[in-house]
Amino acid sequence: MFPRYRLVGFCGLPGAAALGRLGTGDPGERAAEIEKVARSYAAGREPLPVLELLAVVANSSPGPDGRYRSRTPAATVRRFHQLAQKQKALLLLNIQPGRASVLDEVKALRDWLVHPDVGIALDPEWEMAGGQVPGDTYGRTDGHELTRVARYLSGLVKEHDLPEKPLVFHQVATSVVREQSALESQPGVALIKSADGIGSPGLKRGTWRRLVRGLPDGVHSGFKLFYEEDAKGSRLMTPKEVLRLRPRPEYVMYE
Repeated sequence: MFPRYRLVGFCGLPGAAALGRLGTGDPGERAAEIEKVARSYAAGREPLPVLELLAVVANSSPGPDGRYRSRTPAATVRRFHQLAQKQKALLLLNIQPGRASVLDEVKALRDWLVHPDVGIALDPEWEMAGGQVPGDTYGRTDGHELTRVARYLSGLVKEHDLPEKPLVFHQVATSVVREQSALESQPGVALIKSADGIGSPGLKRGTWRRLVRGLPDGVHSGFKLFYEEDAKGSRLMTPKEVLRLRPRPEYVMYE
């Protein structure tokens, strides 16, 4: 995957505009739009559009099984997979686990992950311990758990002779991902740490520097932008500004 491509994507869920760009307007139009946006980030690489669909969404109520999460219907995942195939894009299935097991949620998506153009994105700020409720506090993961997920994906790649799969983990604060030194690269899996966080260009650069400091070997960098929240009281960073970050982000995602 790297260094051939630079990934550029929209995230979201249909009918939920507050959750990201993919939730606004016609999904087909959004898929075509991200292809155009991706070209502005090429910078010597082949741009690869990404649709990052929220496949598991954290909830503030426990739900029937007490897991504080809901799963996106298979019909919706299928529709976005077909859109991704039409646009020659990647489909990333984003997991906000609530109190559910992250690895169990990944395994529940196995029927999609055996496709060559489907990967995983994790949102550990929504990974709650017992007694925690999504939205009240930041959740967290660690390098050991991320390695277990990477190892599972690596097994699928080997079993089904698939191309390298992306495994993205979004990080909004240093507390959200612990023991990063325990994160181990796995064959056939491209690990991508995506720096999250809302704010002005200056604030976002500061967050970037904190989060990419000591980036583990074999982990690629990503950067997240927010169309509305970043622009409140400031402005959205331009592609040229994003590409001036060091290390240069290899995945740029818009919410």
